[in-house]
Amino acid sequence: MARITLIGGHGKIALLATPLLVAAGHEVRSVIRNPDHAAEVAAAGGRPLHADIEQLDLLGSGHLVSDSDLVIWAAGAGGGDPRRTYAVDRDAAMRTVDAAQNAGVARWVMVSYFGAGPDHGVPQDHAFYAYAEAKAAADARLRGSELDWTILGPSGLTDDPGTGRIEVAGEGVEAGTVSRADVAEVIAQVVDRTDLGRTTIEFNNGRTPVAEALDTVAAAARG
Repeated sequence: MARITLIGGHGKIALLATPLLVAAGHEVRSVIRNPDHAAEVAAAGGRPLHADIEQLDLLGSGHLVSDSDLVIWAAGAGGGDPRRTYAVDRDAAMRTVDAAQNAGVARWVMVSYFGAGPDHGVPQDHAFYAYAEAKAAADARLRGSELDWTILGPSGLTDDPGTGRIEVAGEGVEAGTVSRADVAEVIAQVVDRTDLGRTTIEFNNGRTPVAEALDTVAAAARG
């Protein structure tokens, strides 16, 4: 059993992942900014923890994650306001990565997106630009840390029913779509695997069962 701190616990993906994690025997502390969301998080099996990650300093972020075996970052500002996007998706994420490393947290699972990185290619005048820049910076900070990280890069999100099958990025594979339910399944399975550390997994919905697709990623990581 892992003690998991799930940051962004009221998000759609987080609410789908929480019962899967709890069913696997993990303890899930779900960090939420709005205390009105506590009942919904608890109904999913998480233990609500009220904290505003945008306002926490390094010390406060450390207290938030200090007794965790693993942090799952599924938070986001939700777009629309570049200032808040940078404050949450970049600054708060980077600060919490640093705090987790200082606190001796072992693992981190980051929910990013397919195509994230410094060469994201999003024009500066595009509404998605601030998010793309923020995620590139946060992912880079995580990759440069001593944490045993896994970065997940789902493609365009849908509310379709889960299929339990994905397509992992590789030669000739471009971003498509993936259901939030299948992203939640990937999160739940990644948490229980020790062979996916320091890997980035970009994926769409596809034809390969999640476990089999993750086996392929793990084999490639071993070389």
